[in-house]
This record gives sequence, structure tokens and C-alpha cells, in this order.
Amino acid sequence: MGYNDSLSGLASVQKAFALLDVVAAHNRGMSAKEIAAELSMPLPTVYRLLKTLVASGHLVHLRDESLYGLGYKLHALDNSLRRQVGTPPSVARLVHELHVRADAAAYYAVHRGEDIVVAHVVDSPARPRITPMGFGFNDGAHATAFGKVLLAAMDTDRCTAYLESHGMPGMTAATIMDPAAFEIELDEVRSSGIAIEREEFIRGASCMAAPVTTAAGQTVGSVAVSMDPSEFRARYSEVSVLLRDVASRVSRALRGTPLLGR
Repeated sequence: MGYNDSLSGLASVQKAFALLDVVAAHNRGMSAKEIAAELSMPLPTVYRLLKTLVASGHLVHLRDESLYGLGYKLHALDNSLRRQVGTPPSVARLVHELHVRADAAAYYAVHRGEDIVVAHVVDSPARPRITPMGFGFNDGAHATAFGKVLLAAMDTDRCTAYLESHGMPGMTAATIMDPAAFEIELDEVRSSGIAIEREEFIRGASCMAAPVTTAAGQTVGSVAVSMDPSEFRARYSEVSVLLRDVASRVSRALRGTPLLGR
């Protein structure tokens, strides 16, 4: 395969991923013409990609509606991702305990590759998670308490590189978007061992997080809770003590598993 062929193959892969993304964003599925219009892509190219993606199981052709929807191969990929991220049962039990004892949605997040990722969430109808913070959520770390914990643990160069590549968009009026002000915030996290965000990610919800560490003190994850801002203020002392306790126990639980170094 020559250089131009390699570039052509790469472009096709990028187009296929873009097509999957656009179909995933529509609940009912999409027709080939809708996909072509949204991606500004020639219709013959769209049909060629659709044929390939249907054959691989990543899309299905809903013939009665003349639409294309996500295929079941993606479900298998989701299951594989969950296995690879790998929240040990002992950690999942402790996150559930945090949810019950704190009477709040509870989260476990890790640093995976170049992202800060939610690995496990426990909530309930009475104490729902923040939308869209489900498994695999990896956005807005600068505006989340668990993200601040993991960013505070990075050295300056790595933290700067992360923020430059991911950006610091304003999620709400309370989001810290200035790098110098954010560094002051991270210094507070390092000194207190607790990170907080007050309606920085979404209005109507505040969060608190604590680090999960190795025996050597390296931060490898974070546990967090979210709740209504008024309740957050009233219960800050109580919940912070509980959060530190659970974070310490999660740290000890992880030290007995091979997943710690991920």
C-alpha cells in the first residue's frame, strides 16, 4: 500500500466514525440522504460507508422505515469497554455504600489514557446522577469535583497540556475558565484533600470529591457525590468526613487488585 492509499484509508475511517456519531445523535435513526446532508458528504460515499458498517454490525438497516440505526456490535463494544475500565466489585460495593450513607448520587472516576473518565455511578430516582455523568463520561473535568482531584494530582506540565487539549469551556456562569484562577483552585484541593464545585458543571447541582491513592500516595482515582446546592452547604462537614472515609477504603480495596496501575 502506497502513501496515498494510506491517506485514503485513513480518510475513509474518519468518515465512518463521523457517520456513526451522527446516527448515534438521532433517536429514530437517519436516512442516507439525511446523513449525506448533515455531513456534507456525497450520497454515493454515504451508501458505500453504510454498506460496510451494516456488514460489520455497527449499523442496522431499518428497511421498513428506510432508516439506519446503531447496530448491536456497539453493545458488545460497550461491554468490552466496561470490562477494560474494570471497576472491581469491592469498589462498586463501596460506591454503593457511599450513595446510601451520603444519601446522594455517588461516582468513581479514574484517569485513563488521556482522559478523566467516570467508571462507576450509583444513584436512585430520589437521588439521580447529574446528566450526562454516566459510565464513560469524560468531559468538563475542570468543572467537576472528581476532575479537579485528578487534575490536582498531575504535575504542572501534564495538567497544562490536559487543559490545553480539552479546553476549559464555560458550562455555567460559575465555571472557572481562567488558568491562573484554576491553579489556585487546584492548590486548595492539594492542601485540603477535598475538591468541590458549586454549580460549575450544571445549575442546580454541586459536588464534592476525594482522592483514591496508592500506598505511595499517588492519586489513581476519585470518589464523589452530587446534591442540591442548598443541601450541599448544610451537609458539607458531614459529607466531607464520610467521603474521606470511603475514599480511604476504596484506596485499600484497590491495592489488592491488578487494576491499580491503569
